[in-house]
Amino acid sequence: MVQRYLTLPFLFAGLALAACSGNDSARKPAPAAPAKVSAQTLVTKPWSDVIEALGTAQANESIILSAKITETVRRVNFSDGQAVSAGDVLVELSSSQQVAQLKDMQAAANDADRQYRRQQDLVKQGTVSKALFDTAMATRDSSQARVEAIRAQLADRVITAPFSGVLGLRRVSPGTLVTPGTEITTLDDIDRIKLDFPVPETQLGLIAIGQEIQAAAAAWPQRQWRGTIRSIDSRVDTVSRSVLVRAEVENPEHVLRPGMLLSVQVFRAPREALVLPEIALVQIGADSYVYRVKADSTVEQVRIVLGVRRRGEIEVREGLQPGDRVVVDGTVKLRNGAKVVVEERAAVTAASTAN
Repeated sequence: MVQRYLTLPFLFAGLALAACSGNDSARKPAPAAPAKVSAQTLVTKPWSDVIEALGTAQANESIILSAKITETVRRVNFSDGQAVSAGDVLVELSSSQQVAQLKDMQAAANDADRQYRRQQDLVKQGTVSKALFDTAMATRDSSQARVEAIRAQLADRVITAPFSGVLGLRRVSPGTLVTPGTEITTLDDIDRIKLDFPVPETQLGLIAIGQEIQAAAAAWPQRQWRGTIRSIDSRVDTVSRSVLVRAEVENPEHVLRPGMLLSVQVFRAPREALVLPEIALVQIGADSYVYRVKADSTVEQVRIVLGVRRRGEIEVREGLQPGDRVVVDGTVKLRNGAKVVVEERAAVTAASTAN
């Protein structure tokens, strides 16, 4: 009887140990299931570096028309926004006094010319001295010079278009007294637009005359204008550390106007580059990483050196090779050495869209 009582404690202790051992087995975590990810095999493709800037449109030729003298406007021969050709008379100033003076001087010049020819015949015959002939010649030349001077004064009273273009708003009316510098209107040649935009000095080596550019205006978001770089300023601005670049854009419809702000993209010659979707990046501090899928369906974290970014893609300069499979979707749930099940990226995208 005593022996049976002594055996019971050992029996209960054995049962307790067995129960604890069973609980530990129940608490042990099951192996993690492979993460489902989307991967992409990297290939090289043509890549064109793009420099972006904001530029200001300027007319190919542009002036402010004004008077050279103080005089009253006699006639205005244009309307606001009119297209004119080179040489068209735009404004006529009062010139009655100069017209009368011109008639008087022309009569005097004609008389002086007749006297000169008469003296010329006589000097050949020897009946008139050479001194009288020289005086007649000087009188003729002086009269002709005065005629030209009055004609120049008359020309100052007629304001013409120096080149073909489009006029701005009219600033004067008949009877207005204008003085030198008084603005009459503006004249712009906008068949071709000069587009000036700054480029940082660090990118100066990427700019060359003859490169193509593409411009867009906020007023017409669906339209694009193409042009060509024609010149690069000889100086770098010491404040902004940028250089001014000028491109020319054809504008036959006169849609672009001087002073407009345009967004500019400068395209370089295409080159082969390894390109990666930007969503595949894992940023840790200042370093960039991706998860590369290995042959045993595990992933490894790879540090890469990035190049130029554009439209959701990024150039990879170091760290990866063509043919590497890189996780694009599902990087958040990964760690180095994790097992993955790779799904086609197109199928994942379609499923996401359906949801």
